[in-house]
Amino acid sequence: MTDYDARLVDLYDEDNPDGPDHDYFRALADQLDARSILDLGCGTGILTVTLARPGRTVVGIDPSPAMLAYAAGRPGAADVDWVLGDSRDIPGGPFDYAVMTGNVAQHIPDPAWEHTLRDLGTALRPGGVLTFESRNPRARAWESWADEEPTVRSTPHGPLREWLELGESEPGRVVITFHNVFEDTGEDVVDELTLAFRERALIERQLVDAGFVVDGVWADWDRTPCADDSPLMVFQAHRA
Repeated sequence: MTDYDARLVDLYDEDNPDGPDHDYFRALADQLDARSILDLGCGTGILTVTLARPGRTVVGIDPSPAMLAYAAGRPGAADVDWVLGDSRDIPGGPFDYAVMTGNVAQHIPDPAWEHTLRDLGTALRPGGVLTFESRNPRARAWESWADEEPTVRSTPHGPLREWLELGESEPGRVVITFHNVFEDTGEDVVDELTLAFRERALIERQLVDAGFVVDGVWADWDRTPCADDSPLMVFQAHRA
């Protein structure tokens, strides 16, 4: 894959700050008394470093060298084992707890997604817990994204103008083209991303096929039960 532009990685935490989603993941780690945690698709490590504490092993994995370089420079980074790669590169184990945050699940296409769930099942101990979120395709959130106007903001790298173009390549797959124009130079950094929007029933079936038992599906980070039209689906499962 083409890696992220380091200037955009510098802005990632501003666009994806610590919030109630991270509170949920941290609280569940404490509830489970997890001693070994895997953060798959850890990005800049904004959550990962906060999971670390004495007596607990934390591994953060991401396929982006630019993201991991940023993560390795964070305060607390020395308390995390950083790994470049994907689920095929999970080291050691078994783990008590695994997380995928920031809609990582939607960034992984089929059939790699099914392989990822199987890899996670292998990496977790029996009873080990996996949790992640995914957007509900029935809410069709991408339709509102297409109406967003270009914006300009100040950054350490000068004014940045941003907008996106949207295309639905097939049912359940949305292609997004992000334009990031650094106005001082006129350089347009273009990123194309394909997101998989999977139905709840499909994800639950894929989890079971990978050896998991689904414990709950929530509509928000407060564990409100998920309805058919809930925009967000937060999955929690354990390895059988």
